[in-house]
Amino acid sequence: GHLGGAAVAAAALAHIVLFGTFVLGIGPVSAVAPLAAQAFGARDPRLVRRVLRVGLWAAVLAGIPLTMLQLYGETLLVLAGQNHQTAALAGRYLDGLAWLLIPAWCFVALRNFMGAVNRPEPALWITLAAIPANGVLAFVLINGAFGVPRLDILGAGLATAMVNLGMCGAAVWVCYARPPFRKFQVLGRFWRFDTTLMASLLRLGLPISGAATLEYGLFAAAALLMGWLGTVELAAHQVAMQMASVVWMVPFGISIAATVRVGHAVGRDDADGARRAGFVAILLGATFMATMALSVAGMGTWIPRLFLGDADQDAARLATSLLMVAASFFIADGIQTIAAGALRGRNDTRVPLLFSALGFWGVGFPCSWGLAFPLGFGARGIWIGLSLGIGVYACLLVWRFHTLPWRRRATTFA
Repeated sequence: GHLGGAAVAAAALAHIVLFGTFVLGIGPVSAVAPLAAQAFGARDPRLVRRVLRVGLWAAVLAGIPLTMLQLYGETLLVLAGQNHQTAALAGRYLDGLAWLLIPAWCFVALRNFMGAVNRPEPALWITLAAIPANGVLAFVLINGAFGVPRLDILGAGLATAMVNLGMCGAAVWVCYARPPFRKFQVLGRFWRFDTTLMASLLRLGLPISGAATLEYGLFAAAALLMGWLGTVELAAHQVAMQMASVVWMVPFGISIAATVRVGHAVGRDDADGARRAGFVAILLGATFMATMALSVAGMGTWIPRLFLGDADQDAARLATSLLMVAASFFIADGIQTIAAGALRGRNDTRVPLLFSALGFWGVGFPCSWGLAFPLGFGARGIWIGLSLGIGVYACLLVWRFHTLPWRRRATTFA
């Protein structure tokens, strides 16, 4: 931010390119969690190791072309109609930032492996250490402190890429050398390419990437609609989305736990245990999000003022109104996140992909546009549309988990 408004705008554009590629590969590494959990539940440590190995292979194979694509970020942004100067700054940022893709995906795969064997704590400590490290390294490289060359926005990208590489290295060391992970010998025969298990990983993981892309596209489209309404609406929308993103992190964590616990039950052929784990997680997430919705509604204008201060009263008032509308959005978003995680534990991702297309683009986007413009509800209409789309998606996922026929573990990796 100290580099000026142009740098902030360029960073925002660069993150659109980065995240657009990141979600394309997140599915296969996310699939490590259910497959490894099922193998762990079946007490098959060699299969746990094989699952992690193909997850790391997938990260590398997908990361090479997508990293190269980001290095043409300036060209892509210019083709998308962005200002040439801002696109050039964004391209310079991506020249450093693009290299985080492979280590970031590998860290996700390693974190999912840790969770699958009931020991997620090291990933937490690594992440907590990475946050201040990223801040310090970015300051040094951006400003050229301590005799280091001043790299401005390129330094910010390089700092984040280097920290992600360090996180990946730390996770590899923990999984290789520290108990209880050491017994899995995660680097054993790493050079062997497991075609059969890779196919299972991709069948499970690619629909996850597809659903994530559809969801990301809906929120990007909502921001575009807000931009059509005006800068006040866009600023208020950003405040509400930031709050929703912070609150969403708890159900996101619960969803990973749901994937693991359902996967453990699948691995030991425990149908009742799988259903119980999934519905307990959904109930826990719904309860938490309902509490957060009431808390946010009760805070009135305090949250918008925290973001905007007293400088933009119009945006603060509108943000307060949007957060009131967002109460139902919070609950539905928490439920859909956890229900999707529970379904992943049962290797069910293709039907949820169809549900995401229906909920996000069959209901969410048309309702957002229709309520905002033809019906004249403006920014509130966009958020009502988002809530309706996510609500439909959440209901479909819960119904799917309830009615999904039981499949025995013998077919898990078929």
